[in-house]
Amino acid sequence: GENQTQMTEFMLLGFPHGQPFLFVLFLAIYLATLLGNSTILTLVSLDPHLHSPMYFFLSHLSCLDICYSSVTVPKILANALRPQATISYHGCLAQMFFLMGCAGAECALLAVMAYDRYAAICQPLHYTHAMSRGVCVVAAVSCWLWGMLDSAVHTLLASRLSFCGAVRLQHIFCDVPPLLSAACSNTHPNKVALHAASVFVGLSPFLLLVISYLHILATILRMPVATGRRKAFSTCSAHLLVVTLYFVTANLNYNRPSSGYSPAADTLVSALYCIITPMLNPLIYSLRNQEVLRALRKAV
Repeated sequence: GENQTQMTEFMLLGFPHGQPFLFVLFLAIYLATLLGNSTILTLVSLDPHLHSPMYFFLSHLSCLDICYSSVTVPKILANALRPQATISYHGCLAQMFFLMGCAGAECALLAVMAYDRYAAICQPLHYTHAMSRGVCVVAAVSCWLWGMLDSAVHTLLASRLSFCGAVRLQHIFCDVPPLLSAACSNTHPNKVALHAASVFVGLSPFLLLVISYLHILATILRMPVATGRRKAFSTCSAHLLVVTLYFVTANLNYNRPSSGYSPAADTLVSALYCIITPMLNPLIYSLRNQEVLRALRKAV
């Protein structure tokens, strides 16, 4: 059999190729993702009313969403009109590295954003000190570095896998689960690393997020004024929608049943996780956030 040093490319079998409709669909999603997230970045940069920790982290979330789509969709577009979709071996590892890096960074960033809402609502007197500019910068940089460190581990382990013959990935892009399914060498270390990442990179931020929102909910329910409760709920509802959408789709993508998904279901889950969610995030924040809507109307 061939080992990874002889491997030059993988064939991607995740969806039918050579269909203009798929090209147009993914192109429209990609352009909408770029437009929506670039708008958020621009508004946060230009509007002084959005120069707060909440929108500072939101701008990093938009940047992550642009990276998410740019890692996967351009290659999908390049393959969509070809008779056979392929990706080079080194291109596959690079795509997996940046994809996993964005995934880890976004998990950490969503937890930091939840803590920001906790500090603002539950500890308002200490909020300015707790979420100072320096703290926000360190937190954001740490999220990015945490994601890249996790990604480097998975990529290094994947680079040591052996593949036999022509390798076909039942997927629309390179990711850890389909790569492990296609390998013909021992994948136990990779699976252990994936399960460990599910706990430390996925589950731990999610638990921190849940704890933060339980405290937020208890604080909101104790508020004597109904208008204060409505305002607190409105500032958290968009973040909760983004969190739910992201963690549900990420869990479906990386914690699969032992039998796996069907090719069609696998494509759908991957598209929801890496392509649809980055497009929906700016829509959720812009439609459910009055400050963003005011900044958008002012800019227009």
